[in-house]
Amino acid sequence: MIDARRIEEAGLNAMQTQRQLFFDGWLLRVSPGKAKRGRSVNPIGSGTRPLDERIAHCERVYAERDLPTLFRLTPFAHPPHLDRALDARGYRAFDPTLVQAVVLDGAAIPVLAVSGVSFVEATADAFADAVARLRGSSATQREAHRERLAHTPLDARYAVAGVDGIDVAAAKVAREGEAVGVFDVVTAESHRRRGIASMLVARLLARAWERGARVAYLQVDAGNAPALAVYRRFGFATAYEYHYRGREGECR
Repeated sequence: MIDARRIEEAGLNAMQTQRQLFFDGWLLRVSPGKAKRGRSVNPIGSGTRPLDERIAHCERVYAERDLPTLFRLTPFAHPPHLDRALDARGYRAFDPTLVQAVVLDGAAIPVLAVSGVSFVEATADAFADAVARLRGSSATQREAHRERLAHTPLDARYAVAGVDGIDVAAAKVAREGEAVGVFDVVTAESHRRRGIASMLVARLLARAWERGARVAYLQVDAGNAPALAVYRRFGFATAYEYHYRGREGECR
């Protein structure tokens, strides 16, 4: 059985960073990386302070760190009317994201290989470097990503695919008990649509199953048709959705 709230908790645990603060029940992550999940407000607790005060506090925290003030709005956000309140303050919604999940069956996970493509289980450092090259990340974004990987309390595994010694794709999983999340799936544009991402996901899920994972989840841009096609192959289906809100010029 898939428990959406448990998946949300596991996803928050998987995006681990030392650069975070709590304020009146809200989790403020201020890592300067590329992932918005690491540099946005997660309104997970009800709190007691007036809403205007809480929002103003968040705006000060992010301004002090030269980061845009972003809010991540899930179906579990507190208070429930926060989305409407932010809209009234000029925060516009962007980047709708699907959280998809599947009950794993070890026997049903396909065994995939792509001719001429190698598969390597990488260290966290090597993985961070590979992802940065594939995404074109800045040095600051790369180091923020490396920091998050180094401090994860979960059972994380990293995979990199190569062609002729050059990294062409990467993916990771982070397992917490029976739940395993799939993250950082990226493929070089020159090597897309060859089944490389599917190969990485299949191998990582198979190993996660061997270590006790029984439910897999991931987060994917709602408009990313190629990625959705890859995940559909494994049986992933949408469990819930979320989006971000930011002020004009800061929705990035």
